[in-house]
Parts: sequence; structure tokens; C-alpha cells
Amino acid sequence: MVSNPGTLQPASTSDRPAPESPSRPRQWRHYRWGLVPVAIALSLGGVYIYSTVTAADPTPEISAALPVEAITVAAVKEYTTERAYTGELVAGRSSTLGFERAGTVVAVLVDEGDRVVAGQPLARLDMRTLDAQRQQLAAQRETAQAQLRELQAGPRQEDIATAQASVAEIEQQLELARLQRDRREDLYNQGAISREEFDREAFNTSALENRLAQAQSQLTELQNGTRVEQLDAQTAQVQQVDASLGQLDVDLDKSVLRAPFDGIVGSRSVDEGAVVANGQAVLSLVEAGPLEAKVGVPPAVADTLSEGEAVSVTVGDRAYPATVTALLPELDTTSRTVTVVLQVAAADLTVGQTVRLSLSETQPAEGIWLPTTALVPSDRGLWAVYVLTTPESDNQAALPSETYIVSRREVEVVHTEGDLALVSGTLQPGEPAIVSGTHRLAPGQQVQWNP
Repeated sequence: MVSNPGTLQPASTSDRPAPESPSRPRQWRHYRWGLVPVAIALSLGGVYIYSTVTAADPTPEISAALPVEAITVAAVKEYTTERAYTGELVAGRSSTLGFERAGTVVAVLVDEGDRVVAGQPLARLDMRTLDAQRQQLAAQRETAQAQLRELQAGPRQEDIATAQASVAEIEQQLELARLQRDRREDLYNQGAISREEFDREAFNTSALENRLAQAQSQLTELQNGTRVEQLDAQTAQVQQVDASLGQLDVDLDKSVLRAPFDGIVGSRSVDEGAVVANGQAVLSLVEAGPLEAKVGVPPAVADTLSEGEAVSVTVGDRAYPATVTALLPELDTTSRTVTVVLQVAAADLTVGQTVRLSLSETQPAEGIWLPTTALVPSDRGLWAVYVLTTPESDNQAALPSETYIVSRREVEVVHTEGDLALVSGTLQPGEPAIVSGTHRLAPGQQVQWNP
């Protein structure tokens, strides 16, 4: 106990100074009143110390432990990731259509967005000149064909009879000419006529002999029929006209632009009256069938795919079934990836849209999956995890059964996926890891957890 400082003890007579002047009692009174606040302060301090000592309990109280949320961790030897590869939707077939020959466009039969079927006429050129040329060639063919038929039929009996009559007539004339020549020869030998008259008669006889030979040859030709060489020559002439007609028909057909496959007209480049060159773009056509997606993937991923395999692709926020139809054999020179061709059976998609191919990959890696909320920043780029351990203090019996001690485990993040992280390090399988509220905790702190 501290004595009361408010009561001042009187000084001894020997210590008291001798009065020097009448003013000394007043100075003492001032000094005495100045000591009063000091005494009051000391008295209050003594009371505070006393109350503190008397209020202290020699047995300390156990403060309430903070409740936490924890999970018992388990180890894994591999993990599966889903990677997305981006590509583009393309039409199975798309063509820019134009005429193979130059000319004037007289009709465009479709508009943009129209659906057409294979073989349907789309546009036409002016064909009047070609039509006139075809009529001329058709007439030539008829003439050549008639001559061929005549040769194939052979000579008529009337022609043979005429030839026979001609031969008979010349034979009679020749016989008469020979009689006259013989008479002239006798007269010449007798000197009755000149050599000139005899020669004239001999020449007429020789001419008739030649005519008879010619007539007999013609009769023989008629009787034998048409020669094979004549038939072949006339047949070749007919075929030549047919070839010219065929070429003209091709030009006429090329004057009509037709759809090569079922599709939708994409764009229309010219209108009626335009003069176009051969190959100039007139219309574009996109196939109306299923679209294709072309996606570049790494070669190692492409090795896991096969033609006919069913996969899923995403366009926008919707997923569509797709089928692998081809794996192109050449690497893309820019991205060094293999192009996977997928057939997407959907009618509400548009050429040019971005498509994502999601594929699952299994990676070997030993670790433990934890929510990312369980990670605590550590040194040197590492992370830490708070785990629960059983207290080992002397007053363990006085603690509730749900009370644990916070301990720290250093870990390294191997892989993250969404709000989960695969970690490896000093964290052991089976340990309870705190998954929330780690910012309020510190190693060695007592917490409560109800497994």
C-alpha cells in the first residue's frame, strides 16, 4: 500500500530556517499550497495501482477462436484441360461466276440472296449471231448428208440403162466409122482420094473407139456400185460439219450462265446491257449445304484427331455438333499449325463467322487441387497455404475439440483452371486446407473448424 501523499509531515525545529524578515511566513504559505496538486496526483495513482492489482485474476481466460472453412485435400497424378482453337466458317463450295466468252448481257435472271438449284440459268448473253451461224451450218449438213445417202443407195437402174444405151449407140457409130475407113483406104490405095481424106476417116474411127471405152467404163462403174472411198470421203465431210455445229452449240451453251451447284446468290456484279469480257465476274454463288469450319491446331493435337470423329464447336455463345472431315497434310506457313476441316450441320450460321474448337487434353502432373481463395502470397514468386494442425500446448485439455492451430505450407502453382489451382510443395494429402478468410489469419493462430 502507498501512503497518502496528501498529508505533509511537519519539519523538525532544527531544519526550520530562522526567521529573517517579516515577509518569510507569506513565502512558506505559497510553497505549502503549491505542493497540494502533486499530492493529489500521487494519491490517485496509488488508487489506480491498487485497483489494478486487486482486479487481476491469476488464471488467464481463453479468448474465442475464429471459425474457418477448410477442406481435406487429396493428391492427383494428372489433370485434364480444355483448350479452345479459333477458326473461321467457310462454305463447302463458293464460286465467282462469269461467262467463258465475251458478249453483251441481255438478261440477269436472279438477284442477291436468291436460292438456286444446280443447272438453273442465271444470266444470258446476246446469241443472235451464233444462231445465224448455226442455221447456216445446219443447211450445209443437210446437203452433205443427202449426198452421202445418195452414195450409200448406189446408182439407179435408169442410170444403168442410159449408160448401156450410150455404149450401144457408140458401138454402132464405131462400126459405121470402120466401114467408111476401110472404103477410104481402098480408094486411097487406088489413088482415087488424097491421103488427107483417108487420115480424117481414120481419126474419126479412133475417136469413136475412145468414146466407147469411156462409156463402157462408166457403165461398169454403175453396175459395180459406189466405191468405199467415196462413201468414206462423204462421211468425213458430214462429220466435219457436225463438229462445227457442236462447237457452235458449245458457244451457245456458254452464252447462258448456269448454277454449278445448289446455293445462294451472294453478289451481282453486272446488269443487263453490260458488255463483259470472258471470265469477268458476273455473280457469286455460295453453296447452300452444310458449312465448313477450318481451324488451325498444333501438330501434336492434330495427331489425336481422326476423320469422322464427332466434336463440338462454339459460335458466339452457342455450341454446335461438328464432324472432322479432313486434316490437311501441309502446315500453315505463318502459324505452323495443321488445318482441321469440320462439317457443321447448322442452318442459322453465316460464312465468315468465328468458330472455336474446344478439345480436352490430359497432362501428367502430380499435385493437389485447391480453390484459388486458399492461396496466400509468399516470397520468390511462390505461394502459401494455411492448414489446420492439432494444438500441442499444456492447456490442450482446456481447449474445445474443434480448435486447431494455423500452420503454413509453401506451394507452387502448376496449373490454373477457372477458380481452381493445381499446386505442389510441402502441402500433404489429407491435410485440412483453409479455403476462405485467409487474410484474417496468421501462422500459430487458434481457429475453430468443424469437420
